[in-house]
Amino acid sequence: MKAIYPGTFDPISLGHLNILEKAARIFDEVILGVADYTAKENYFSLSERVDMCQKSCQHLENVRVISYKGLVVDFAKEQDCKLLIRGLRAVSDFEYELSLALHNVKLSAYIETMFLVPSLRYMYLSSSMIRQLAELNADLKDFVPTAVIEAFQQKMHRST
Repeated sequence: MKAIYPGTFDPISLGHLNILEKAARIFDEVILGVADYTAKENYFSLSERVDMCQKSCQHLENVRVISYKGLVVDFAKEQDCKLLIRGLRAVSDFEYELSLALHNVKLSAYIETMFLVPSLRYMYLSSSMIRQLAELNADLKDFVPTAVIEAFQQKMHRST
């Protein structure tokens, strides 16, 4: 069975990777879908996010990283996939994620959503917090894969 784990991944965190590793143990194939459109301004470009994701999950043989534009339900149909993976950290995530899942079912009745919970040590991670920490030159090794640390360093080096 195939599943898609969609998201912005701006940047991919160890929490995202933890969810992806869990999904990779459950499913034959997992597509990490990197969304082009988001309702927020991205720190990293789509190509930078795809590159970080590819480098961060290369140890997972049954995971492919694919960028997509438009609705995730259309992307899922293109990939012949009927299951989306979403991560839940807190009750506040649940309300938002449930709303997304219900909208996706309304848009495409054959789509199902499975929620996975990250390991306890990753429950507090968020990409927006990681971006703030990076801007303040914090050590990111406990929050993101090495590829993300390198991407932040390159981006900050270019902007100086």
